[in-house]
Amino acid sequence: MGFGTKTRLVGLFGALALLAGCASSTPRPADFNPLLVEPYALDSGDSLRITVFEQPSLTAAYTVDVEGMISMPLIGDVPTRGLTTDELDTAITTALREGYLRNPDVSVEVATYRPFFVLGEVGQSGQFPYVAGMTVRSAIAIAGGFSARAVRSNVDVSRVINGEVRVGRIDLNAAVRPGDVITVRERWF
Repeated sequence: MGFGTKTRLVGLFGALALLAGCASSTPRPADFNPLLVEPYALDSGDSLRITVFEQPSLTAAYTVDVEGMISMPLIGDVPTRGLTTDELDTAITTALREGYLRNPDVSVEVATYRPFFVLGEVGQSGQFPYVAGMTVRSAIAIAGGFSARAVRSNVDVSRVINGEVRVGRIDLNAAVRPGDVITVRERWF
């Protein structure tokens, strides 16, 4: 085998190794899919509209703080992080019933979801307001679209699941959740 043939073979194997490295991916964690159909869990940055019927002094907009709490008149700090709106409704009703109101009628709804983030090879990285039903594709469009060097087939997403940050590679038609951090990777060629 001549020197030229060996050089071509080394170059071919190097190119194949590079392509194999590009083809590998961080698989989507198994718990990414079920999370998308579970009821929404509240967390820091969510803005809530809480109505206590016939109690205008308690009816207001509340924002979940960094500690995962809201502060309401009469009952003080209410743990909110990880609860659904129905669970928070029950917690507030129970707290108000314990010495403040006889039969409180409470309604909790999310007024504004916490933002999501887009980083990497997009027109404008940053924080953006979440809209229900968003996909990765629409989130990237909001961030100014792909840059010229972006990988356009899938992205990495960091998502908090059961209090733990999980990272997985998902396609562009996957759903986005509030608080997700979407990272668009740079392609090598």
